[in-house]
Amino acid sequence: MPYKEQNIEKRYYTIGEVAQLFGVATSLIRFWEKEFDTLKPKKNNKGNRQFTQEDVKKIQHIYYLVKEKGFTLAGAKESIKNNKNKPDDTLDALASLKKVRSFLMELRDQL
Repeated sequence: MPYKEQNIEKRYYTIGEVAQLFGVATSLIRFWEKEFDTLKPKKNNKGNRQFTQEDVKKIQHIYYLVKEKGFTLAGAKESIKNNKNKPDDTLDALASLKKVRSFLMELRDQL
């Protein structure tokens, strides 16, 4: 997963910054916003989207389901609907497992 949580948390992220975090086009972020009811970034007076850290976590979950697990949009929506309180736990567990895997691969390479 290309997204890495930022050390310095910003209050709001632009759509360009969010797209860059995930290595996707801004149009995909706008598309997901229309498709997923849970994703509702604020808009400033000019109409520019302002994504919070919570919005970024929601996008991270959508990215994981669609891009990494290969879910269809309908499947991702269903998964999110059925696991409303679990995305953070799932993503935290996934991040921990990736760290362990990376460590083990490093260890293997040293042997």
